Amino acid sequence: MALATATFSPTIRAQAPEITAALPEARLSGQSLYRYFGFAVYQIRLFVAPGFNRADYTQSPLALELEYQRDFAGADIAARSLKEMQRAGGFTEAQGAQWLQQMKAVFPNIKEGDKLLGLYTPGAGARFLYNGKPAGEVKDAEFARRFFGIWLAPSTSEPALRQTLLGGAAQ
Repeated sequence: MALATATFSPTIRAQAPEITAALPEARLSGQSLYRYFGFAVYQIRLFVAPGFNRADYTQSPLALELEYQRDFAGADIAARSLKEMQRAGGFTEAQGAQWLQQMKAVFPNIKEGDKLLGLYTPGAGARFLYNGKPAGEVKDAEFARRFFGIWLAPSTSEPALRQTLLGGAAQ
């Protein structure tokens, strides 16, 4: 079993302008440093709009920002994301193949300090920005629900991280 930890980081930084543009009244709900086997992987921040209900993250727009602490190949991020999406329940092999292809097209190779921002739009899909610039989008509501569920769904592999991210959101 993999050892992972989520720790709250008290450092709060200014909200990125692309978050304000997408969610004008967004506020930071929670943030954490995600570690895997003791190694820092990314700083993660969840931004939510007024009215966000943590009991059902799928009903409200949100922004999830990952600031990477090490280098990763975009294809590896896509493959790991698909594996985590599978944890939440089945989807067809064809869906998985399509989503993997779309993520590989959207996720760039990451260097330490790079930021990947995901913007969730309920019922529509997800847009991604890399270091503040558009990286692509996936216009598939089911993909978006499952992708953001990696961190926010009750079935996440990291329940402590989920709790920290949703800690500041309304009940």
